[in-house]
Amino acid sequence: MASTAGVVLSIKDSFLALPTKTGDRALEEVEKDISSLRQVLSGDGEAGANQEQVLQIALEICKEGVLSLFVQNLPSLGWGVRKDLVICWCILLGQKVDENYCCVKYIADHVELLDFLVVCYKKSDLALNCGIMVRECIKHPTLAKYILESNSFELFFEYVELPNFDIASDALYTFKDLLTKHESVVSVYLSSHYEQFFERYTRILTSANYVTRRQSVKFLSEFLLEPSNSKIMKRYIQEVRFLNIMIGLLKDSSKNIKICAFHVFKVFVANPNKPPGIIEALRDNRKELLKLLHDLPASKGEDELDEERDLIIQRIEKL
Repeated sequence: MASTAGVVLSIKDSFLALPTKTGDRALEEVEKDISSLRQVLSGDGEAGANQEQVLQIALEICKEGVLSLFVQNLPSLGWGVRKDLVICWCILLGQKVDENYCCVKYIADHVELLDFLVVCYKKSDLALNCGIMVRECIKHPTLAKYILESNSFELFFEYVELPNFDIASDALYTFKDLLTKHESVVSVYLSSHYEQFFERYTRILTSANYVTRRQSVKFLSEFLLEPSNSKIMKRYIQEVRFLNIMIGLLKDSSKNIKICAFHVFKVFVANPNKPPGIIEALRDNRKELLKLLHDLPASKGEDELDEERDLIIQRIEKL
């Protein structure tokens, strides 16, 4: 068995040789090295990985800058080797040495790697691999914070509207992780980027793309009602423009969109401290709202929804 340093240097050399060797031969060497690395990191099926060796490999990989080579060369690799590389990436980022995640620190010191992975969502053959790699990164608050505050985060508002359903869904999955994994990081981000964030979010709530519209209103109905986001929710339900968006979504032809919109709309109505603008908007639209709520579809087993709807109807009637 080669030494840990030897294993890593072999991988580094095979990646560095990609631009200089004949294409197929160079790729074969990379594929062989990454397959071997995967076996070392995850075990061979009969025996588990040697954890001490895994930690040493993680340290060597950071020392030799191999994580950068993984990311930079991702577009040149075939489907099979990319799959193995993603598995190695996830294992490596989980390695903790003396209370520090060495690979996470490396990425935090080379944040251009995160930007590159996010941009690669535009490449249909790379998007799902990059999605897994980004989600592994944002398990760690320092990396999640970077993406949220970077220009790269803006791209997710585009990606969730991509015509490729699989890629758009994967992007939304990553988007949700960014906004739910680390409560304190997200709270600080939303407090300082409130206008910017919700201006963009409103655009996807009113998207012509049905899947985008449905998934975004569903996520909003879950996200705003999280206890950790109570301050953001209280601010959101003070604004007439957002109430009007929910009223528009209550008119959607989709039952699922209507129900998710109702779960946000009800908070506007139930708020005991409604500002005058919200009260006026509800009164101005009272007749139409009562009809929309009476017509709100409910499925078998949704008795709780019926009860909530009846309470909201009563509150609107009393305005």
